[in-house]
Amino acid sequence: MTSVPDLPRATELLRAALGDRLLTPSDAGFAAAVRLWNGAPAATPALVAHVADADEVALAVRVAARCGVPFSVRAGGHDWAGRALRAGGLVVDLTALRRVDVDPDARTVTVGGGVTAADVLAALRPYDQVVATGVVRAVGLAGLTLAGGYGPLCGRVGLALDNLLGAEVVLADGRQVTADAAHEPELYWALRGGGGNFGVVTALRYRTHRLSAALAGMLMFPLEQAVPVLRGYGAVLRDAPDELTVMAGFLGGPAGEPVVFLAPFHTGDDPDAGRPAVDRLRALGTPLVDQVAPLPYEDALRLFDGGMADGNHYFLRTRWLEGPGEAVVAALVAAARTVTSPYSAIALHHFHGAASRVPVGDTAFGRRDDHLLAEVIAAWAPGDDPTPHRAWAEHVSRALAPHALPGGYPNLLDPAETDRVRLAYGPNWDRLVRAKRRYDPHGRLSAVPTLPDVTPPSPRVAPDRDGAEPAPADRRERPVGG
Repeated sequence: MTSVPDLPRATELLRAALGDRLLTPSDAGFAAAVRLWNGAPAATPALVAHVADADEVALAVRVAARCGVPFSVRAGGHDWAGRALRAGGLVVDLTALRRVDVDPDARTVTVGGGVTAADVLAALRPYDQVVATGVVRAVGLAGLTLAGGYGPLCGRVGLALDNLLGAEVVLADGRQVTADAAHEPELYWALRGGGGNFGVVTALRYRTHRLSAALAGMLMFPLEQAVPVLRGYGAVLRDAPDELTVMAGFLGGPAGEPVVFLAPFHTGDDPDAGRPAVDRLRALGTPLVDQVAPLPYEDALRLFDGGMADGNHYFLRTRWLEGPGEAVVAALVAAARTVTSPYSAIALHHFHGAASRVPVGDTAFGRRDDHLLAEVIAAWAPGDDPTPHRAWAEHVSRALAPHALPGGYPNLLDPAETDRVRLAYGPNWDRLVRAKRRYDPHGRLSAVPTLPDVTPPSPRVAPDRDGAEPAPADRRERPVGG
């Protein structure tokens, strides 16, 4: 490994292996290859390697290590902070790894590292089976899973990571291993919550669940009804069975005005069993929009497709909350009244049921009590001044902080929020650190902010301009939408 990144040598080696699937800024297709869902990040990598399989991933990792080139990984491309792109580095692009293999009798599905939720749900639909997903179909399933995976099935089957049966992983030294309960069990434990700090995940095997239809959709109420709606929402959550998971929050309404929304998903065997709960939510106010109906799970998620448009600019803040108490409701309503863009939103994700019954030490994920995940999403059109929108999100986060639980959801924490990372993992932190040192002793993989300070930069690899660890390898871990 060299002390200074040797991009010419890395280019030569990768070009020999990949041909025109290696892109540089002068190549046609480079601009499209570095375009992300969030248009705000502006980092420009030096190389993009479109890999076709795990062997090519391993090759790219070895070349990056040999040439001292920092690298990142692009899968779904839905990371709000743009960590799929490393300025001056190599992007290992997994978007071609889209294979989905369904075993309907065993109720398992194996997916490539570039698969999105939409890909796998479409493959499972003929079998009336689903996997645990977030609420946005375009999100990469690997990134969603490795650090969490809140979604509509949280109460019934747990987080996405709770349904991960195994993974194929390329380690920092280029070795390919299987991680599951019988093979590399410590790596399997760390992957379920520790994000991309331990390797590049090229394939994942999930438990599937039978679900022909969900009673699901969207209820929107006028902003002036937000306080009673959110109070009633809290009461519904206290009584919610596992089959009922309910999102809430604020978004732009039919005319762009801020409205309060409730998004119930009842995923029991009989959709009609959820109607009393939905009627209870509907009665909390006078709905402007009422789109709750029995729907295939994939179609229910389509209701969220238009909320986070590709190409807009985004800035996120997140808090864990015990629930919608009076102070929290007041802070949220004030935030909605002062929102600076009709594209911005606040989403409250409901964590309960099966997810809360997993012992905290069984996976690396550090919080297993019932709670809400608050996702504060500032969004604005390209060309707009970002200052007021970023300031709004920061203000909302500060207003919620006195009422928040320690830490925060690693999938959405800002790279600079290192003080909250350790708190997020609670009693699992020390074990996670040991796993990091075992599987990546030189700190080549650094999915900031998950484990930013576990190992110092290797003296054989040149640090980035700000002195940070140079090779943040798996940047798939911060999707919007769970």
